[in-house]
Amino acid sequence: MSWTALDWNELWRQTLMPAGLRLLAAITIWVIGGWVIRGMLAALDRALQAQKVDATLARYAQSFTRVALKVALFLGILGFLGVETTSFAALMAAAGVAIGVAWSGLLANFAAGVFLVVLRPFKVGDLILVSAVTGTVREIGLFGTTLDTADGARVLIGNNRVFSDNIVNYSVNPTRRVDLVCQVGHGVDLQQVIAALRDRIGALPQVRAEPPLLVEPIDYTATGISVAVRPHCANADYWPLFYAGNRAIAELVQEQGWPAPETRTATRQLAP
Repeated sequence: MSWTALDWNELWRQTLMPAGLRLLAAITIWVIGGWVIRGMLAALDRALQAQKVDATLARYAQSFTRVALKVALFLGILGFLGVETTSFAALMAAAGVAIGVAWSGLLANFAAGVFLVVLRPFKVGDLILVSAVTGTVREIGLFGTTLDTADGARVLIGNNRVFSDNIVNYSVNPTRRVDLVCQVGHGVDLQQVIAALRDRIGALPQVRAEPPLLVEPIDYTATGISVAVRPHCANADYWPLFYAGNRAIAELVQEQGWPAPETRTATRQLAP
């Protein structure tokens, strides 16, 4: 069967051109709809800030609203293109088993995200340790929690893994303890070491009076003595105090001339 110029003109006029115009209109609707959604999300953000809604709940609400509006826009475009949404829903229902298996992880992450927002084990801005990652919470999304680590990396962890793992929140309490150790050799006056460490570390500006500073020996071996130094500070002062404390211990050891722990080399005796 050969196509004539008239047949091609009819095909173009009745099928191709209307379909092309409809597709172009659908793309235009998608672009404009995206702009409108961004404007609505910006307005929602301003409204939440005006109401002083908690940052964790605000970002979760924005994520949920963004997804809902995108889905509504997508379904609207399908209807504009002539795709029956009821047929689309029936198709989705027919493939429900396969989709449920494929999306089971996403659904679990979504449910865990709801529990994280409701139970509030942490909030945006908290420093936490979860799934062997330590970082500041940037966002609790619909499916994952975003952390910013101290070395500048951004880590996304699935909400289900976060919720099912042990969560260490370093920001929930007003103070943190810094664990320092001073190692000296034998032959020193232990009470003098403890008194000198207490005076030097206690004078650091980051150290709080309560809970009180703890300076006690924690290990006694053949090579030397380990003295634990446990000051408390505000959360924001943890790392400054950690570095300042180690520096102060090193300077104090040099000033006092305390001997360093001995290094013993194991020797093996040959059988006679």
